[in-house]
Amino acid sequence: MSHTSDGPRPQPGSGPGPGPGPGAGAGEPRPGTRRAQKQQTRQALLDAGLRLLEHQNLSSLGLRELTREVGVSPAAFYRHFPDMDGLGVALVGEALGSLHEVVRATLADGADGSAPDALIDRSVTFTAAYVDEHRPHVRFIARERHGGVRPVREAIAAELDRFTDEVAAGLAVQPASAGWSGAELRVLAGLHVDHMVATAAELLEAPPGDAAARERIMAAARLRMQIISVGRLHWLDPAPDRADRAGRTDRSTARDRPGLPGRT
Repeated sequence: MSHTSDGPRPQPGSGPGPGPGPGAGAGEPRPGTRRAQKQQTRQALLDAGLRLLEHQNLSSLGLRELTREVGVSPAAFYRHFPDMDGLGVALVGEALGSLHEVVRATLADGADGSAPDALIDRSVTFTAAYVDEHRPHVRFIARERHGGVRPVREAIAAELDRFTDEVAAGLAVQPASAGWSGAELRVLAGLHVDHMVATAAELLEAPPGDAAARERIMAAARLRMQIISVGRLHWLDPAPDRADRAGRTDRSTARDRPGLPGRT
């Protein structure tokens, strides 16, 4: 018979919680214990959702399937999330929220611009390590980014926009960014973020234990970043046809033309 309690299934060997404090009713947990139990149930729902989403989309995951997995009643679910979409949005935060500080730290390491190849290698290595350690989260993001329910797609897009802003801010302080406009830097940052997401998806699909396939993916990722880096170094170079006609390297006309900022 399935549990219908408001908390997750008790673990074998677990005993009763702390006794009631002065003035509390018999068997009533302390406020701190209640908060801990509530957080435990919420996390159990998130963990179970991630497990059940390994082979299906969020839109196909049923409430009763999820609560049965955890051992709580459907009513208990609504004490933590407004609906299944809310669970998905919370999973997005869990999957991507912790990455922001790491991304900022990685960019800070390359702020002096002295070793771009080392920064590229660190970025690709970090991406691979994150996939290894958080495969269920990466799989969830990859599956729901484009084909998921709208609130989850929007949550993923918002997190990636935050990454783009943070990467743009990190790139702005590097010497190679001298003379770049804010719009140009954000386009460049978007290339980096899209590249990171694409590399993670490729690593996720690599056959388990196939070291050669993994290295091919990482080598291609480094090469793509090196090509982006070379393009960045020469972005401000004068266009040959314009230089020949005008005899100078004025880029102002290029900024006024339609298309990507600063280029014809």
